[in-house]
Amino acid sequence: MQDFRYLDDTAILRLTAEKCVGCGNCALVCPHRIFRVREQKAEILDPNGCMECGACAINCPVGAIYVNPDDGCGCAAYIINSWIARMKTGCGC
Repeated sequence: MQDFRYLDDTAILRLTAEKCVGCGNCALVCPHRIFRVREQKAEILDPNGCMECGACAINCPVGAIYVNPDDGCGCAAYIINSWIARMKTGCGC
């Protein structure tokens, strides 16, 4: 998905191949299609296409995927939603 990018080389996405059972849930739910399953294991095809929505991690039955936008970056929607939440609570930090 070369056309859909936030910031290259900033996504916090980790796949532990040893834990992967090859169910394919990650490939099925990823909106940017950055995963594929080959030889009973998931692979990350395009890490820079990740928008850190977390759908892959939430749907991984064995916890083989880690995505955390709280570690210093995240997709534009996450950042905007964080700003809106701060404005609603009055927190200016």
